[in-house]
Amino acid sequence: MLRKFGLPERLLAILLLVAGVDFAANTLLFERASQFAVREDDAARVAEHLAIASRAMERATPAERPGTAQSLSTKHFVVIWRENGARRVGTVPLGTMRQQVLDLTDGLGQSDLQIYLKPMGGADAIYGSMLLSDRSVLFFRTRSSDAWTLNAGRILTLMLPTLVLVALAWVLFRATLAPLRTLVRASRKVGSGPPELLEEHGTSEVRELIHAFNEMQQRIHESMTNRTQSMLAIGHDLRTPLSRMQLRLDDARIDEETRADMAQDLGEMRHMLESLQAFVDSGGTRIPAERIDLAVMTQTLVDTAADDGCDATFHGLESIEIMARPVSVRRALANLIENAIHYAGSVNVTVRRDGDHAEVLIEDEGPGIPEDRMDEVMQPFVRLDTARSRDTPGMGLGLAIVRSAVKLDNGVLQLRNKPEGGLVITMRFPVASAPAR
Repeated sequence: MLRKFGLPERLLAILLLVAGVDFAANTLLFERASQFAVREDDAARVAEHLAIASRAMERATPAERPGTAQSLSTKHFVVIWRENGARRVGTVPLGTMRQQVLDLTDGLGQSDLQIYLKPMGGADAIYGSMLLSDRSVLFFRTRSSDAWTLNAGRILTLMLPTLVLVALAWVLFRATLAPLRTLVRASRKVGSGPPELLEEHGTSEVRELIHAFNEMQQRIHESMTNRTQSMLAIGHDLRTPLSRMQLRLDDARIDEETRADMAQDLGEMRHMLESLQAFVDSGGTRIPAERIDLAVMTQTLVDTAADDGCDATFHGLESIEIMARPVSVRRALANLIENAIHYAGSVNVTVRRDGDHAEVLIEDEGPGIPEDRMDEVMQPFVRLDTARSRDTPGMGLGLAIVRSAVKLDNGVLQLRNKPEGGLVITMRFPVASAPAR
């Protein structure tokens, strides 16, 4: 049945339900107030005061009545006379109490007695008015401990339905919008792995939206899969003709200078294919994360670069473990170290711990990156002419590969220029929790 109602209909139903509960609560409140009765002694006291005040005011002349009203007033019973004042009626009439007073007093039946509570009156105050024979009005105010109970209960009764209605509306709105929250959470994962189809439930509009979202997930996943497979296939197929060209070059009868230039071109083409394949495969999640020692891996790569004759130094921790995919992290570290050596001639790598995170700082003394192009350089196929010569090998995929690898393992990649010159690249990963014993 609920499936036939759309989102507007359900919201309208919630509002009608809230209004209905509020109406019922207020109806019960007024019914309870109208049946309010004070103790017998309080009712007798009020009846006695009203009888005395009525007889005294009837005997006094209009000029004497203000003074008479003042003399009749006490701390617990205040009387005010108005010659032709309008009778104010409170929001909560006390019908049962009025009948109590009338039953205890003769002669008030023709006075049109009214007893009520005022919305902003005192907690224990009861108000009322009656007509004299000349149609002038006698107002009175008295106190009763029972009135305080009624007013306090009235306040609580007014607050309680409001609180209940707010809670009820909140629960119903959350239940109505729950499928949308699920959709928002799922949208954050689109493109990060195989699609997880959502169950189509909720209003008709939400079900239609979820259905379209599931179709979109499928299309995106198929598109990404086809792109990845195509790029990997192209890279694989091109390796064979490159290998044949290398073999023919080795047997070709050409001068050494030309041979060296052609060999360099073939090497650059291989490097470009490797970078392209690495970039296409860097966002994959098929390889599970495992516990690796980031400090040991980093020091090994730095030592390898130093053994090859490069100016590479390592500082910092000897061991710190993270949960990550070792192949992608090693590839990212190797790219950054090789880039620093290639463009700056040297690299200084530091591994340290910052709270619950492990950090790797790769520093160089090179030209750095213009501040206005920090974000741009992280994009694939972007090359900075100010930092690279046009004959530099590669396709501008290095930092894009690094960023994808770091992001894959919940890490953060940061770039900043040093004031004295050079670039600092920081890789930041959550530290792995201690293994259970």
